[in-house]
Amino acid sequence: MTINTNKTNLLESVSRRDFIIKGSLVGGGLMLGLGALPNLAMAQINSKYDPNTPMKAGEPEVNAWVSIRPDDTVVVRIARSEMGQGTRTGLAQLVAEELECNWKYVITESPTPSESLARKRAWGEMGTGGSRGIRISEDYVRRGAAAARIMLVQAAANTWNVPVSELKVDKGVISHPPSGRKTTYGKVAQQAALLTPPDPKSITLKDPRTWKVAGQPYARLDTANKVNGSKVYGVDLQLPGMLCASIKACPVFGGKLLSYDEAKVKGLRGVKGVVKVNDYTVAVVADTWWRAKTALDVLPIVWDEGKGANTSSSDINKALRDGLDEQGDFWQRKEGDAVGVIASSSKKVEAIYFTPYRAHFNMEPMNATVRISGDRAEAWVPTQNGEASFAALSEASGFPLEKCEVYKLDPGTGLGRRGGTQEYVTQATAIAKQFPGVPVKLIWSREEDMTHDYYHPIAMAKMTAGLDAGGNLTGMHIKVAGQSINATLAPMAIKDGKDERQLQGFYEKGPDAQLGYQFPALLTEYVMKNSHVPVGPWRGVNTNQNGIFMECFMDECAKAANKDPLQFRQVLMQNHPKHLGVLNAAAKKGNWGKPTAPGVHRGIAQFMGYASYSACVAEVSVKGNIVTIER
Repeated sequence: MTINTNKTNLLESVSRRDFIIKGSLVGGGLMLGLGALPNLAMAQINSKYDPNTPMKAGEPEVNAWVSIRPDDTVVVRIARSEMGQGTRTGLAQLVAEELECNWKYVITESPTPSESLARKRAWGEMGTGGSRGIRISEDYVRRGAAAARIMLVQAAANTWNVPVSELKVDKGVISHPPSGRKTTYGKVAQQAALLTPPDPKSITLKDPRTWKVAGQPYARLDTANKVNGSKVYGVDLQLPGMLCASIKACPVFGGKLLSYDEAKVKGLRGVKGVVKVNDYTVAVVADTWWRAKTALDVLPIVWDEGKGANTSSSDINKALRDGLDEQGDFWQRKEGDAVGVIASSSKKVEAIYFTPYRAHFNMEPMNATVRISGDRAEAWVPTQNGEASFAALSEASGFPLEKCEVYKLDPGTGLGRRGGTQEYVTQATAIAKQFPGVPVKLIWSREEDMTHDYYHPIAMAKMTAGLDAGGNLTGMHIKVAGQSINATLAPMAIKDGKDERQLQGFYEKGPDAQLGYQFPALLTEYVMKNSHVPVGPWRGVNTNQNGIFMECFMDECAKAANKDPLQFRQVLMQNHPKHLGVLNAAAKKGNWGKPTAPGVHRGIAQFMGYASYSACVAEVSVKGNIVTIER
């Protein structure tokens, strides 16, 4: 086999091949019949930085998801990022289940964005967020694994010249009971890779009730090297000749960099130079990161802090509070005359809730390593979205995608910060361009990480409800004033000034974040109040605060109605059986209705976000000013 190492030609040759592409996910799909394509990118990445998952170039690849070595090691390719949530292990278990291999021999690796692009995005989109890492991959990774199993069994049948129907497979061992012959996946993988893949749509997947590997409490694949310290995170990465950079942006968002005096630090030990990264950011490059940071700390810098310098937290909070008295930019749901019904009710209940800006505070500060060599750009990035990092590298370097490569590193937490916001990759690329042929590792200081985040959006909510003489809820009015994530990161998603994303959790229907209550009359409104502070996804986006707003207020209403909080909710949830079923299950497990110990108080709440129904019972005690969670 001739291996073509020219990426442009590889892309052209891929388009000419008669591949079978079935299934889809955001423009990508399941790609089978890839046995003739070498896994060059993975061999390259592993030889460069990660001794934990060695890859052998040219090993038998059954399809895009599965490569099997002669020693029966099963290499499962996982496109999603692992941030401690178990996505890698979960997806590998799904593959192992349909593949029917031996879980003890399973290891994983991450395909690179360049490799995926060369294969017409065989792995689909690579983003990991919104609790969708497994959910949106589950079907096509299982079909890819099942297709690989069919091809492996067919290869054994061809070798023995027997019908496939006479073969059985268990834990990677293929047997032919009539003759007593046996073989392993590793021995037939090469032949299987040459077969025509089956149509994934024709494959019948296993019934989850029969699963033996998927869903089982096996030891996670991403734990051992974290515990023994051998895992390579972005901040640990070492490459030959590498330089390090420390960065500082204008202390006020929207401000600009006016000047700096490089001469004051140029002679300091290890300093290689000062780089103006963009109009509001400067960096110092040195032979170690600490020397770079130390020099940056004493670098004379003049900032134009801009108009944001005169804005205080109280100013922003006042804007939100004023928004609660304004008419909403739009009403999301209008069912009946909630305002009129509430005004005419026997009792009116009202509460205002608030959530502040919150930094992600990832354990691993933002970092990226970039090398610009000739007409090629490479980046080593702890990322939640390899393709987003890939695009940022291409744009910042000025090189086309086929001249770029991103090697994904597991982030030391992500929480939404390392997904769509890729300015740290852009910054690292701008710095590396000033040092051709040299890898430059940019690490933000903890101070920079805290003060230049894309924060969880600030928000206030005015919740108003009416109760009749019997304590029954008559109407609900929800008005949220807050900052829009889309206004910062995706303005194209705001149509006619409407950003329904900020009302996640109050949706009428759909798989994402439905409101689990049916009110006699309902009005939900949003008033967009943006400041100069950038915001972004933060461990749940807007469902965090909206769920708290709703459930706290339901307790307020139940108290005003002099009713049990569980029963008060149950009456309003009859049209939402899944919400109600989960709430009732939690109440039963939490012994709702039974007496608590003296001084112990019990509360209940439910919510639905990211297609997951949840409920919780908590028992707490309060002594003085100390709240203790008992259970």
